[in-house]
Amino acid sequence: MKLEEIVQFLDDFLGIKDWEDKSNNGLQIEGKPEVRKIVFAVDACMDVFVRAKERDADMIIVHHGLIWGGIDYVRGIVKRRLKFLLDNEISLYAVHLPLDAHPKVGNNAQLLRLLEVEPEEQFGMYKGKPIGFYGKLENPMNLSEIVEILRNKLSERLIVLDFGDEKIEMVGAISGKGAFALVEAIDKGLDLFITGEAEHSAYHLAKECGINVIFAGHYATETLGVKALMNVIGEEFAGEIEVEFIDVPTGL
Repeated sequence: MKLEEIVQFLDDFLGIKDWEDKSNNGLQIEGKPEVRKIVFAVDACMDVFVRAKERDADMIIVHHGLIWGGIDYVRGIVKRRLKFLLDNEISLYAVHLPLDAHPKVGNNAQLLRLLEVEPEEQFGMYKGKPIGFYGKLENPMNLSEIVEILRNKLSERLIVLDFGDEKIEMVGAISGKGAFALVEAIDKGLDLFITGEAEHSAYHLAKECGINVIFAGHYATETLGVKALMNVIGEEFAGEIEVEFIDVPTGL
């Protein structure tokens, strides 16, 4: 399969051109012109690169890329990472905010679907665009039930701020470092806000406003989008491209 064809499909499917995102979405490193295997991961790091080579991958697709706003220098770790990919002719494609906000494969939509909640409305304004989703549980659940589901399906390492009602109906989600949207979640009247990275300032805000918050980990909440995207690519290019997820958890 031609690299340029895969890149064009990804750019169109993810709406790359609709986002002004300093994370340089799209093809960051150009490798072999032909692609037979693509590996998917959360982070562009040497652990992922080495495993990609061991698995004979021609392309890596990640949520957190190498180039954020540009390259200021090529030395140290930047040089080592770039050199490894270039020497091995492995392409690197990164998709940050467009993957968070995608209604089908996005991290935030997928987080809600773990609870069988369909994303109904967007919220969480970031640089002028909403990236999160919220929706309504068809059958309200206790917070303790939701915590158990997320521990089984996502991560054992949850931090739960149970400052709201035990019975949950409206749920919102923003993966990764999404605590910036807590005020908006409160304004929307959500019973539960799920995000990734725990932030100290969220504690008293949640307590005083009476909302439940679950911090499920930056890494864990952002495995969902790349896995969902992997399945789309696997189906779209079935018989032509092999796909595999590389898990390099940080515990954070």
